[in-house]
Amino acid sequence: MKLQLETAARNQYLIRAHGPGRVVINETAYHASLIVTPERLIEHWPPSCFDELKRDHIDVLARLAPEVVLIGTGATLRFPAAELLRPLLGPQIGYEIMDTAAACRTYNILMSEGRKVAAALIIDDKI
Repeated sequence: MKLQLETAARNQYLIRAHGPGRVVINETAYHASLIVTPERLIEHWPPSCFDELKRDHIDVLARLAPEVVLIGTGATLRFPAAELLRPLLGPQIGYEIMDTAAACRTYNILMSEGRKVAAALIIDDKI
């Protein structure tokens, strides 16, 4: 699905499209799980599917210190165990769990509002 939001400031990361096995950020297509914030792109985030998600992967998100984290779980909405999300609770980082397509759309909205958001997107061949 192509997204049309064009309110990103220069040098920010905007999700332009998503589909099976890919997410397009600015003008580049990515085919592996990643983390994106308005100012930073972390390619090759280790979990290639929901079942590989570990607490260490969430630790990376907590160190970015966003206001809110969006975790895109792939083509299907799945909820991680509460223990995995514990690194976000201490620093009071809000989080939302959703399928990756919804996380892409929500990221663009929050980014356009100037929010300090991080989206951790599991990219699989079904989104």
